[in-house]
Amino acid sequence: MSCPRVGYTMRLPPTLCGYCALTLSGQSGRVATIRVGAGRRNCVPHTRNQGDREGSRMAGAGLAGPHRESARRGLLDQFRRVREGSVALCRPLAIEDYGLQTMPDASPAKWHLAHTSWFFETFLLLAFAPGYRPFHPAFDHLFNSYYVTHGTPFPRPQRGFLSRPTVAEVYAYRQAVDEALAELIGAADPADWSRIEPLVMLGIHHEQQHQELLLTDLKHGLSHNPLKPAYRTDLPEPPKRQPAALRWRDYPGGISAIGADAGCFAYDNELPRHRCWLEDFSLAERLVSNAEYLEFIADGGYREPRWWLSEGWARVQSQAWQAPLYWENRDGEWWHFTLAGMRPVDPAAPVVHVSHYEADAYASWAGRRLPTEAEWEVAAAAVSPPAMGANLREAGFLHPVAAPPGERTMQLFGDVWEWTASAYTPYPGFRTANGPVGEYNGKFMSGQMVLRGGSCVTPGDHIRASYRNFFYPGDRWQFSGIRLAGTL
Repeated sequence: MSCPRVGYTMRLPPTLCGYCALTLSGQSGRVATIRVGAGRRNCVPHTRNQGDREGSRMAGAGLAGPHRESARRGLLDQFRRVREGSVALCRPLAIEDYGLQTMPDASPAKWHLAHTSWFFETFLLLAFAPGYRPFHPAFDHLFNSYYVTHGTPFPRPQRGFLSRPTVAEVYAYRQAVDEALAELIGAADPADWSRIEPLVMLGIHHEQQHQELLLTDLKHGLSHNPLKPAYRTDLPEPPKRQPAALRWRDYPGGISAIGADAGCFAYDNELPRHRCWLEDFSLAERLVSNAEYLEFIADGGYREPRWWLSEGWARVQSQAWQAPLYWENRDGEWWHFTLAGMRPVDPAAPVVHVSHYEADAYASWAGRRLPTEAEWEVAAAAVSPPAMGANLREAGFLHPVAAPPGERTMQLFGDVWEWTASAYTPYPGFRTANGPVGEYNGKFMSGQMVLRGGSCVTPGDHIRASYRNFFYPGDRWQFSGIRLAGTL
């Protein structure tokens, strides 16, 4: 989950957004009319391109005075809430924790705090705030992640080398950016608002991505300490439940539509919404549990090459994999490192921190397969809203929880990101945006696999059925797990 894989690249057909408070109609990428409707907050229509000065008019730009001011206040409230959320995640940290980086793919907490501020400063304040000057001229290099068309990023594997700026200076940077952006939101010229609003919303969702990365990167770092320190000692114990029976739900094949609906915020890799053909399929009603994965281990799963993809088996051999990441066998009992420190593995909870190679090998061993992302989305689209009852970050466990008893498809959202059998490639009709926003997504569409559904550290208002996460098949440090599928 690198930086925002996003570009507002879709055109707006006549449509009603079912989740936001706007009714839109327009053509050729322009909104002809905007009127107040009724619906869910924190949803924003798409513009054609953030960098296009002739782009779509957005929510608030064409509204009457009181409605326009209300829209701006709502966006400012959301901005402040998400920014405070990042600070809150860091409150349990000791000062020494802020610079921890234990592998090239992870970043220090201090860097996450600074980079998300850099995003708002670079793409909003420097572009739209009259007279704004950079907080520090070197920060554009230090905290640029991978936007090479914008500038030269500091090497990712060396972010942990940066003892300076200090943590206090980074927090001062955040405060300065927050104050300047609040002023911009309140005072921006209506003529500029159509470009400012979608960038603010993009920055908010970008920061939520980094909140999840902050926790996964920190977990990786703390796990390498022989003391096995907890991120938080006050995290609640997940409920102990009996393993739920593994049931299957059948889905009819045919033509289905997948991808984000017009009108609500989505990353460009979720667009355009399009039709696809599905054969009849079945989907497990819950995630694969630790107990089931332990059967795979006990049956020699990590010693038997016939279950593995060639590259996966090579990884098992070269890295001596014997169990999921963070697992330790202590006197015949399996324990694993969590954000609450070392805990015994709960047999009924979903297995987590497995790679795509492990997920695929387990599915082969079990006589099943992984779902395609289209199959997963068709099943998940019927679950609304996604956050209701799901074990997402707001649930407070910060760890997967055993499925409750029931006879319905469970755990589609939260707990673990679910590996799919789908390679991460563009949807038909996908086009990258011009300028730096074109780097958000398109250049990563090679060699990675799609994951769906969010995890126990994903913010509840950040996930949706069309959300496409992606990682390399050997990656394990994210909260990634397994759901089985079958062909009827």
